[in-house]
Amino acid sequence: MKKFPNQSAGSSLPNKKAAMKMVKHKMSAMAVMKTSSANRPPSHPGNGATKTGATTSKESFFTEVFRLVRQVPKGRVTSYGDIANGAQARITARMVGWAMHAAGTAKPPVPAHRVVNSSGVLSGKQAFPTPTLMEELLAQEGVTVKNNKVQHFAKIRWAPPPAKNKAMPVIKHLK
Repeated sequence: MKKFPNQSAGSSLPNKKAAMKMVKHKMSAMAVMKTSSANRPPSHPGNGATKTGATTSKESFFTEVFRLVRQVPKGRVTSYGDIANGAQARITARMVGWAMHAAGTAKPPVPAHRVVNSSGVLSGKQAFPTPTLMEELLAQEGVTVKNNKVQHFAKIRWAPPPAKNKAMPVIKHLK
């Protein structure tokens, strides 16, 4: 059970003053969450946009990941880490996986079945409509999969050239 401020050890109920203080705190936090982006103009940097209005956050990150994955040739595979290394933004393999989970709704289509983990395992297969679809799509392109692992992975692995100037995140000093 959660202890409230000023709650006595044997009491199961908080005193009225402590309970009201906690409710007020939660309500003010909710109000901040509601108004934090709602009252800002769309071009506000806190909304993931630059002064010119161009989005720089999740939208452009997904776009960059999808652009790289679309470059993977048929019959070849790449890893989440390979895509992260080829991205201009400073991203990790895990972030690429997060983006790939949303690839099913991307236009134009993204060949998400060509992205596997660094060992060649079909680790993203659970995101497909059926458990075997990822393997079936790879087989149609001539990629051999055995026990959920791409065979001859090192030979058919494709990687984009590594990004030269990865964008550094801006860190603001807090007072």
